[in-house]
Formats: sequence, C-alpha cells, structure tokens
Amino acid sequence: MAGMVLYSETLYPDDAVERGIFGPDIGVVFARAARIAEIPDSLAAEAEGLMIFRHFLTGDDLARFPRLRAVVRMGVGYDRLDRAACARRGILVCNVPDYGTTEVADHAMALALALRRGLLLHHAAQRAAPPAAWTYLDHPLIRRNDTLTFGILGLGRIGTAVALRAKAFGARVIAYDPYQPNGVERALGIARARSLEDLLAAADTLSLHTPLTPETRGMIGAAELAKLPRGAVVVNTARGPILDIEALAAAMQSGHIAGAGLDVLPVEPPVEPIPTLLAAYRARAPWVEGRLIITPHSAFHTPEAWHDIRVKSAETMRAALLGPRPQNVITPEMF
Repeated sequence: MAGMVLYSETLYPDDAVERGIFGPDIGVVFARAARIAEIPDSLAAEAEGLMIFRHFLTGDDLARFPRLRAVVRMGVGYDRLDRAACARRGILVCNVPDYGTTEVADHAMALALALRRGLLLHHAAQRAAPPAAWTYLDHPLIRRNDTLTFGILGLGRIGTAVALRAKAFGARVIAYDPYQPNGVERALGIARARSLEDLLAAADTLSLHTPLTPETRGMIGAAELAKLPRGAVVVNTARGPILDIEALAAAMQSGHIAGAGLDVLPVEPPVEPIPTLLAAYRARAPWVEGRLIITPHSAFHTPEAWHDIRVKSAETMRAALLGPRPQNVITPEMF
C-alpha cells in the first residue's frame, strides 16, 4: 500500500465506493472524531491524505500529521482550513466545487422567487386567525421579474448557474466579480458591474455567491445595504459572515430592505445570543412575517449531491496523491 487517506468523520456505512476509486495503492480509514484534535495519533501519523467535511483544520492540528500531502475539503467552501499553514508545509489544499451547483442555484432562485411572488405573505395571511380576506396583497416585495435587476456577487460556478436561471425568468442580470476574465458576461448574455458600488446601486435582488475569504468577510454591511434600491431583496446561500446579519435586520426593520432569504448564518449552528433576525423569525414577529425565509445551510442537499460529494472528493484526492495532476487546487492567491 502506497499511502493512507483518512476521513476525519465516518460519513458512510462502508468504503466500497472509495476503494473502487483509490484502488489497491491507497488505504482508506474512517475516523469517528468530533474534531480533528480527537483523531488518534496513530492515524494522524500515517495519513498522507486528509478528508474534511464539517471539521476545522488549524495550523496546530497539522503538527500531528507529519506525512500529510493533501487535504480535500468535501464541499465548495474552504474557510474551515488554515490554508496558509498548509502552504508553508507544501500540503495541497483542494475542494469539490461542482457537487451541488444546481441545488444551491435552485435554492437561491427559490428563495428570491418565493419572496418576490409574495408566497410567504399569503401563506401567513391565510393561516392567520381569522384568515385574511380572499384577495391579493399589495406589498413592496411583489414585483414583475422583467421590471427588476437581479444582482449577483460572485460569478463562479454557482453564481453563473443563478445568472442563467434569473435570466430565464426574465430579469435583467448584472454581476460583479473582479476575478473573472473579460468577456464572461458576454458569453452569458448578462451585464457586468465595474465595481461593487455599481452592482449595489442596480440590484433590486442581491444574491451572494462569493467564497468566504479575508476580502469577503463582512463585505455586505450597513453601508452596502443602504446602497441597494429601496424595496430590495437579499439572498445569501454562500457563507454567513459575508453579510452583516444585524445590519440586515436593521434595514428590514426600517423598510429599506423588503425581504431576505438566508441559508447561512454567521455562526452555525446558531448559539446564544442568536441573531435578531433568527429570533424574530422563530417568534413569528410581525415585522418579518412573510418577508424572511431561513433554511439551515441545506441548499446543497439532495441524495444526488451527497453521492457527488463522495465520488468527487475521492477522485480529487486520488488525483492529488497519484496524479496525473492535481484537481481543484486552492492556490495561495485565493487566501
């Protein structure tokens, strides 16, 4: 056996899929650790590849893995990993950027459409005691798609999939992503914002699709929300800390932001003191009723996506350890 790949969590009932992908040259071990620090030293000492799903990997953790050559984050986001510490050790860091693209894009659009069609407003009104009158509602949320501009922050795989969906629903689509080459927007048939400020000024709906990095942490705060048109909708299916959720609560309370759909929160699972928006949502506070949707970081979830995570993670690790060349490498420039 040429090496060993260690899964820090036991995610699957057996290793049949993994053995089929890695072949006889790589062994597979599933740990049952609540966190990386609880992995036995004997396993850490032998691991050449480390698979990470929910866990965080710090520089201190790496000291226990003397043979480690590659880390694969079993998902898109890589903010759980100390990439700089890995780079200093020459350890490859890879992710799986394409396992749940359609699911997250569909989820983002579902949040936006449910809000813009007033589905939650009617849901709440018709379940009230007594129920509301059998008639339509007038509300700033409810607008025709082809009168709106759908703004996308981050035009990677998921952002691109959302752009195509929003375009299909008739919206004018504009995106801001300074890391995409010129001409991407032309290939998609959308507009390109020259700056974040230009995107915000135009976006009746703002959908976030950036990774969480030092550059994007806190990127959308009170000042940025204030630049959105009055009556805008904000959707976040990326990472919670990109968006100042307390600033969003204040903007919704003032009426500047008409609605929001959140699949992610700054701390997950939420702990006390929980964010104002989540507390109001759970209490069915009148000021958020029908205007807010919160889902528990579940946008990626389908049986098909889980299968893709399993297969694509193993394929990515095999390429990192056995070649012919690594895939999905997170380069130092992306830190």
